[in-house]
Amino acid sequence: MPRFGAFSLHTVTALLVGAIGGSEAGTPDNVSSRLQVHVPQSLFKSDGYEHREALFGVPPYGGSIAQNVYYADSDLCDPTVDTRKGYPIRAKDDTGKMASWPTPYILMLDRGGCSFVQKVRNAQKSGAAGVLIADNTCLCSDADCVSANGEDVCQTAEPIMADDGSGSDISIPSFLMFKKDADSVKAELRANHPVQIEMTWALPSPDDRVEYDLWTVPSDLVSRDFQKNFKEVAVALGDRAYFTPHQYIYDGVKSHCQGADGENMCFNLCTNNGRYCATDPDNDLDHGISGADVVKESLRRICIWKHYGESDGIGKEWWDYIAEFLHRCDTPDYFANDDCIKDAFKHSKIDAGTIDRCMNDSGGLTADAPNAFLDLEMAAQTRRGVVVLPTAFVNTVALRSALTVSTVFSAICAGFLDGTEPQICAQCAKCSDELSCIKNKGKCNSAIKGDSSGKVITSDLSTTFP
Repeated sequence: MPRFGAFSLHTVTALLVGAIGGSEAGTPDNVSSRLQVHVPQSLFKSDGYEHREALFGVPPYGGSIAQNVYYADSDLCDPTVDTRKGYPIRAKDDTGKMASWPTPYILMLDRGGCSFVQKVRNAQKSGAAGVLIADNTCLCSDADCVSANGEDVCQTAEPIMADDGSGSDISIPSFLMFKKDADSVKAELRANHPVQIEMTWALPSPDDRVEYDLWTVPSDLVSRDFQKNFKEVAVALGDRAYFTPHQYIYDGVKSHCQGADGENMCFNLCTNNGRYCATDPDNDLDHGISGADVVKESLRRICIWKHYGESDGIGKEWWDYIAEFLHRCDTPDYFANDDCIKDAFKHSKIDAGTIDRCMNDSGGLTADAPNAFLDLEMAAQTRRGVVVLPTAFVNTVALRSALTVSTVFSAICAGFLDGTEPQICAQCAKCSDELSCIKNKGKCNSAIKGDSSGKVITSDLSTTFP
């Protein structure tokens, strides 16, 4: 069996992933969160504060959190959080010790020492409603910060609060605040002055129809449950929401998988002689699912959507096929098995001949030639600036949270122009079990969500500090 020669699987995978662009690159995803200091007035900025959102946690899209801030005076890497530490100083309680941070609160803590996820998880366990991580290094582009701190070392690229792979249990939102601004807030808190900050998440609400997208790959594990369960929501929203699924395709030419002599340098990770690629899901080139298998399934799903979803933006049959594929074919033995695919087609009422012709007419996967649909997907992912997989977008805004039915449904409902929300949003968006509510045709049999689902949560500063 042919190999890569000088290339190893690790090397080729690195080349493919590198084709996305550096993880520190900016993304044009229209994130419209806002960070504002309301107290003290001296720190108020009319345009709010520059910040970066975490790529984990569950922001209350369409809502905000306005709370008193406490500085932990720690990097919060230790899971045993001492809630009696920090600033501003509080009055002593009945135990004779300084009182704990009174809930609800926003907790500010220092960057460094451990992952962003670990810090926010510990803050969440302590009772925080939101987290602000204070950066500890100036951006090289911020001359005032560098000059004020007299630092010889600065960071050339903005940090990204990435998920370390374990952030699915994080349910509170978090921002990173740049060093110069964070230092000003910490100075107020260390001086025992009250600080109140508002974290806000807005979605563009252009009209009475919401558009939402999902970027993923057929081998992705994270989006599996979402894709199994969201059909009921898509159908319930009807023509009030338009869905577009996208398959992420690695550019084999940019990744040098197509050699100067036209040879496919990346073996079975690519199709069309190295033009379109995917990473090997099981990291085994000789067995299991290959990157080329993933590309083929991607093209198949693109064609299914074009024939069974593009016209109405709902795509009942598309969702049915995904569910059938995940149920029947999502194993190394059956992922690329033609009989299994035909079975999934049969149970989802999709005409196999129509999809096969679509795949071939678009350029196919075997010739040393381009494929029109895969080229369109690569162009779209470049325009959108997709970096993290999977990612859902609502009205062009990337959802910075776990990909769940609840998160996406809530964001869609928050994306309608005021007063134009469909009835299913009014009935189920505040239900703690939205999916069951939707399946019950708008009847919520579980608890109603609390304030964090969308209200502005405020507190009385006068009752908090001594």
